[in-house]
Amino acid sequence: MIALVGAATCGRSDAGGGVPPSIRYDQHVFAGGVAPPAGSLTNPLHGDRSSAAAGEKIFSAMNCDGCHGGGAVGWVGPSLVDGRWRYGGADGAVFQSVYYGRPRGMPAYGGILSPAAIWKIVTYLQAQPIPPDVPTEGWPARRAP
Repeated sequence: MIALVGAATCGRSDAGGGVPPSIRYDQHVFAGGVAPPAGSLTNPLHGDRSSAAAGEKIFSAMNCDGCHGGGAVGWVGPSLVDGRWRYGGADGAVFQSVYYGRPRGMPAYGGILSPAAIWKIVTYLQAQPIPPDVPTEGWPARRAP
């Protein structure tokens, strides 16, 4: 019975544009170089300050800062606030990275977090100011031993 319900809902998406299609667990982490399903998602919370504040709390509660550092400035995982996005920085692309996961360490949180919670994280990340680049031209050259 559960398998029939899962099969019946697989591939459906929310008409509002804020919810991706349902997927099976084994489809959550894509192999290297394979993009998530095409289609644009619209962030229903874009620019909402209270959602951004809630997203910051979810980011910390889910230990995202364990990989991405406090304030999402980067640590083991890449910075999420420097304006450089490996898989695209639009709201929908960031949502898909969190929902589906990415190769080389980013787990999938779709099914663990609700789409609304993921949108709050996206809203938090997008609300962060992009810091200025640090020039590296003046740094002393490192020489091989």
